[in-house]
Amino acid sequence: MEKVSVVVPVYNSSQTIMRCLNSVLNQSYLNLEVLVVDDCSTDNTSQIVKSIEDSRIIYVRLEKNSGVACARNKGISLASGEYLCFIDSDDFWKPDKIERQVDFMKKNHYSFTYGSYYYHKNGKNHLAKVPSRMTYLSSLKNTAIFTSTVMFRLSDFDRSLLYMPLILKGQDTATWWNVLRESGVVAYCVPGVYTYYSVGNKSLSHNKISSLKRTWALYKRENLSFYKKIYYYFCYVYHAIVRRIF
Repeated sequence: MEKVSVVVPVYNSSQTIMRCLNSVLNQSYLNLEVLVVDDCSTDNTSQIVKSIEDSRIIYVRLEKNSGVACARNKGISLASGEYLCFIDSDDFWKPDKIERQVDFMKKNHYSFTYGSYYYHKNGKNHLAKVPSRMTYLSSLKNTAIFTSTVMFRLSDFDRSLLYMPLILKGQDTATWWNVLRESGVVAYCVPGVYTYYSVGNKSLSHNKISSLKRTWALYKRENLSFYKKIYYYFCYVYHAIVRRIF
């Protein structure tokens, strides 16, 4: 078993961090390092993490509150595994998530994978289906790659390519676009659904107007003509609606 590095950014996550970390530590795949990067929480998140007696947890506290991109980047810089994945502190995984994803990548020699996921809303779990493969151009049309489902084979990339831009919103999507554009790899969807996304706790992502503004700001960062930005933006809106309704 090659080691898998799991990056978990946390900030005032005391209500959900135990569920999240239990879902990671109880994975059927055992060779893990769990990099919990605390963005200067002011609640008892640190005490909860430190109370867990598992040598695979590496707790790191940033010197100042710097945002989720900095927290993830710190985890990426410390990762020593062959594979790298992420989970947010209010999400959780099925027990065989990592095993299935690593096996899928090894069998097919894939460098970048992601997955479908369940999102919890109004007391029910809903399935968000995603495309079977994503290139740079198709990812511009459909921002379906969800952070807590992503896995990279680190040895296939210059690590600097994986660092997230220090912007307030949409750092993850901007990173996937950058990786796909600069590396030329194709990202593939792992069969099955292994991730649960807690919509209600992510107000930045859940707010529709905020999401629309955030994504338009991401297109403005890309080296595209104005008309292409408009085209991809409307494709994004369409796919976002379809993903959440059907």
